[in-house]
Amino acid sequence: MVGVFAVAAVRPWTALAAAWNKDAFGAKTSADALKGIGAVGAAPSGDIHVEAPEIAENGAVVPIEISSAVPGTSSIAVVIDKNPFPLVAKFDFLEGALPFVKVNVKMNETSEVRVIAQAGGKSYVATKEIKVTIGGCGG
Repeated sequence: MVGVFAVAAVRPWTALAAAWNKDAFGAKTSADALKGIGAVGAAPSGDIHVEAPEIAENGAVVPIEISSAVPGTSSIAVVIDKNPFPLVAKFDFLEGALPFVKVNVKMNETSEVRVIAQAGGKSYVATKEIKVTIGGCGG
């Protein structure tokens, strides 16, 4: 009976591991990360709202709040150009869900932060530069 329970407990984690986009999250450049999530050539959009500090005194904890008014938003991703691994987060939304996230990220240095919203098979982007005074990624 213990063996059956162990298998049942592991199965949800197996499903999560199968959904992990190793290539995108392991990418060392923003271009490769965007390619990995299918967001190359994303169109600029004023319907993506990014709230983050203009100056982060400590790059180890940079709060970013994101919402998307793009109709049918199915995912939101955060790409930080100058981080060692630029794709720092990706969130998928079920139909009808409110596309809103609040996340704390690490930033190595001053960089453009790109927020990608995907909807209806298209990608949209909003950018914000965040200046970092003390690095957080290995700095």
